[in-house]
Amino acid sequence: MWGMNPLVRHHVTVGGSGTGSPLLLAHGFGCDQHMWRAMAPYLEDDHRLVMFDHVGAGASDTSAYDPARYASLQGYADDAIEICDALDLRDVVFVGHSVSAMIGALAAGKRPDLFAKLVMVSPSARYIDDGAYVGGFSPADVDELLDSMDRNYLGWSRTMAPVIMANADRPELAGELHESFCRSDPTIAKAFANVTFRSDNRRDLDAVQAPTLVLQSREDLIAPQSAGEFVRDHLREAEYVVLDTTGHCPHLSAPAETAAAIRSFLGSA
Repeated sequence: MWGMNPLVRHHVTVGGSGTGSPLLLAHGFGCDQHMWRAMAPYLEDDHRLVMFDHVGAGASDTSAYDPARYASLQGYADDAIEICDALDLRDVVFVGHSVSAMIGALAAGKRPDLFAKLVMVSPSARYIDDGAYVGGFSPADVDELLDSMDRNYLGWSRTMAPVIMANADRPELAGELHESFCRSDPTIAKAFANVTFRSDNRRDLDAVQAPTLVLQSREDLIAPQSAGEFVRDHLREAEYVVLDTTGHCPHLSAPAETAAAIRSFLGSA
C-alpha cells in the first residue's frame, strides 16, 4: 500500500481561501486533524489550511503503516514532505502540535527550501529528564505510562485525557480528546507513543533554519515551560510566547488566543 497517493493515505483536507503562506497543520499523538477545528476559523480567511492524519490516526489508511519507516519520527517528517510535494506547496508554514513540533523540525531540516516558517505548539525536544535538562518525565514515568497503555489502551486514554487537556471546568474538552484516542488504531498508537516519549530530538533543532514561533501554555504537565524554553534557546531564530492557558492543547482550549499569536507571528494580524 505504500505506493498510494499520500493525499489519500493521510486523508488530506484543504480549506481556507487566503493568499498567505499555506499552513500545514500536523496533529499530536492521540489526536487527528479534527483537533484543529476550533482554531481553523481564525486562520482560514488569510491562509490555505492543509490538514492531515498521521498513519494510524483518524481516517488515515492504517494498511500503510510500516514499522521500519515509523521506528523514528523521521518517517513522519517524510510523510509531511510528501504531502507538500503532492500539493505542489511552496513557502509552507508547518504548524505542529506536541510531538509534531519535532516532526516539523525534522522536515524543515531535511527540506529547508520547502518550509518558510515553523509554529511549534506545546513542543518538547525530549520528554525524559537528562541531567540538567528537565523534560518533565523520569525514565520510570515513561516506562509506567507505556506499560499502562499496553495493558489497557482505552482505560489509559480515559484516565489520561483529563490530565493532558487540564481545564477541569470544561470536561467536554477532555471528552473530545478521549474520543480522538478512540479513533486511533491502538496497535499503531502504542508504537507511536513509544517513539514519541523515547525520542531525543534536541540536536535536531540545530538544523532548523526557518524562523520559529514556540507557543507554550502557562501550565502544561506534558511539556512544561522548561521544555519550551530549551527549544527556544536552541533554535537559530525563535519567538517565544507563553499563553495564559492551561493544558497541552491550547489550540483546542484557547483557539482564539493561539490563533492570534500565530497571526501576529506571520504578520497577518
